[in-house]
Formats: sequence, C-alpha cells, structure tokens
Amino acid sequence: MHHLWLMLLPFLGLVSVAPAEKGLEFPRYDGKDRVLDINDRNYRKAMSKYSMLCLLYHEPIPDSKELQKKHQMTEMVLELVAQVLEEKDIGFGMVDAKKDAKVAKKLGLDEVDSVYVFKEDRVIEYDGLLSANTMTEFLLDLLEDPVEVLDNALELRAFNRMDEEIRLVGFFKNQESEHFEAFKEAAEQFQPYIKFFATFEKTVAKQLTLKMNEVDFYEPFMEEPVTIPEKPHSEEELVAFITKHRRPTLRKLRAEDMFETWEDHIEGIHIVAFAEEEDPDGFEFLEILKEVARDNTHLPDLSIVWIDPDDFSLMIPYWEKTFKVDLFRPQIGVVNVTDADSVWMVMDDEEDLPTAQELEDWIEDVLSGKVNTEDDDEEDDDDDDDDDDDDDDDDDDDDDDDDDDDSDKDEDDDDDDDDDDDDDDDEDDDDDDDE
Repeated sequence: MHHLWLMLLPFLGLVSVAPAEKGLEFPRYDGKDRVLDINDRNYRKAMSKYSMLCLLYHEPIPDSKELQKKHQMTEMVLELVAQVLEEKDIGFGMVDAKKDAKVAKKLGLDEVDSVYVFKEDRVIEYDGLLSANTMTEFLLDLLEDPVEVLDNALELRAFNRMDEEIRLVGFFKNQESEHFEAFKEAAEQFQPYIKFFATFEKTVAKQLTLKMNEVDFYEPFMEEPVTIPEKPHSEEELVAFITKHRRPTLRKLRAEDMFETWEDHIEGIHIVAFAEEEDPDGFEFLEILKEVARDNTHLPDLSIVWIDPDDFSLMIPYWEKTFKVDLFRPQIGVVNVTDADSVWMVMDDEEDLPTAQELEDWIEDVLSGKVNTEDDDEEDDDDDDDDDDDDDDDDDDDDDDDDDDDSDKDEDDDDDDDDDDDDDDDEDDDDDDDE
C-alpha cells in the first residue's frame, strides 16, 4: 500500500522548537515501551484487554542499518500515539510477517506495512499518512459514536459547512427506531471515513427537507443531496448504495485516507488538480472546478482529486520535480499511478485562469483519450528513433569517407608506380649515354 509515489517518511508528530509555557507543551516520547510484540501466545489476551487494538503488520526486521532505522522510526510513531492515547483504552502492537505468520493469518492481516484497527467485531484498515498526529486523530474519531445527532439550527449550520466530505443524514422517530438502528449499523461499516448524521427533531428535518425515515446522501462540493430511494432502508440497502456512489466527482486528498483515495483510480489514471484554497488564484480555480464537477457529476468516469499543497508541504518539492509544474500556481493534469507520468493542461495566459468551459473541454479530451500520459512516451520513442537514424547516417558517412580514403590511397599508389617507372627509364638512358 505505502510503496506508492505519495510515500512519505514517517515523522513523530509535533515537537516544540522553543520552550513553551505550561499548557502549550507538545508531547515527546518519554522512553517507556507501550507497543507490544504480538505473537501466538499473547494476541488473544491483547484483543480482550483493550476496547480497540491497533496493529502494524510489517516485513521482517531487515539486516540493512538504513532499513532498520526506518523500521525504528515507524515504531516510534506507534509509541508516541500509544503514549498520547494511554488513557483511551487502546492497545498497540506489531506483527512480524515472517515470525508471526500464523497470527497474521488468524487475524486476517494480508497487506504488509499496513495498520489494522480491531474494534469489537470490525477490522478497519488505516489508509492514511503514517504520522502520530494523523493517526491519533483517526483513532479518536473511531472512539466517537458512528452517528452524530443534529438537535438545533447551530448544529445544522455546522453540518452544512462540511462540504468537503461525504455525508449522510436521516430523519427518524427516535433512537429506539428500528430504522435508526439499521442506519447506525451501516454507519459502523464506514466509520470514520464517511460521516453519518441523524435528527429526531421535526424543525431540523424540515430545514433539511427530510421526511420520516428518509436518508439524504451528500456528495462533496455538490449543492444538492441525493435522496436514497425506497425508504425505509435496511442496513444492507444503505451499504450497497454508499458503496456504489462512494467515489465523488470531485474530492480532496486528505492525510487520513490518502492511500485509499490514490488507489481508487479509474483505469490507472487520476485527474489531479493542485490549488491552494487560501490563495486568491487557488480559491478562484477551485470554484471553477466545483462548477465543472457539478455540471458533469452524471459522468461515471469523471473523478477529480483536488490536492491543496498547503496540506502536504513536505511533498511540494517532490511533486514539482516529478510532474515538472509550478505548484505556486493552480494546475490540473492527468497522472498515471503506475509510473507517475503526467500531462498538464497548458494555460496560454499565465495571468488568467481557464474558464469553466475551457476546463470542461480539456476534461472532455481526457475522457475521450485525446489527452493521455502515453503521448510523452511516444515522443520519447520517436526521439530515440531519430537518434538511431542519425547514427545510421553517421555510419553511412563514415563508410563513404572510408571509400574516398581508399580511392585516394589507390591513386597515390598508382602515381608512385608511375614515378618509379620514369626513374627506371632515366637510368636506362644514362646507361646508354655511358656506352
């Protein structure tokens, strides 16, 4: 999972760079070992002891000192998270893919260098950035109730501002309702990646235009939700609908699920847009992207990943070098997830951003195959062919030169022979004179 082009070296989290007053001290690793070495003898005890168990399934510890150091850094991330969440009844452990292969098989661990979280009868694979900060936030979200209840207008206002995330909201009679129970069980299947909300208040439901036992599905950045048809819904029906509609037309790359997002490509490519939301040009470009996404959300093959460079500042130099683009300006392109080959939209006027129509026309060319990452490869092949032709021409020229040299050499030899003959004739004449 983590050997993708987005891979970052794990870091421990926030560390203060100057002495801080009490109340603003970021945690540092205290040296106490809290991460368990999970094996066939202790895994059952660990699973029964904690309400949640977080396990790193890793390759055998390598002989290389460099790789050992990387493994230790990864372990330190877990140690810091375990220290911060020590009072939250969460256990942490590591499972060696070779030494603890039997345990891994029993627990269903199948992807090396992945983190698995066991909560009750569920197994959640963590697909985010391996940093203490991000992982802590993820685990805290898992401790929350899978459904958040909206009771008043202020909570509804906060709900409406969450336009970057997939959300579901339903209206139910009360918490004992069998339909709410089905909604809650479906929420557990997607926690914490997808947010679920419910209300039991008629005034809130009216503002959401929800009828009793009705559920609305909000796609990121879309102005209007989609009402899931044929209410009331069973858990299986809700899960099936969410699974089918889970890939949004426009979505933001987030640290907590970045690898899952990157693996969810269409035929090996992503349409990627870079834009800083806090930058005026970036904000304007993002609004154009939203407009295009809303107008074309009916297209099943259209999926745009928006990356705010401010969220991944360590990656900016790598992305600029790999994609050969300036991330201080908004960019949109096609990226091949296998080799990171990319083609980026040419913006003729650097002062003006493309219009929604120009952007839509470019995306249409991408979906039709007119713009693709293989074009550069073909050009490179042509260049290689040209070089070969040049080499052949050079060889021909060399052959011609060699022929010319041989001809000149033969002519010189003939001249030398003629001179020798003339000398012989002169000697004969001299002999005759002597006689």
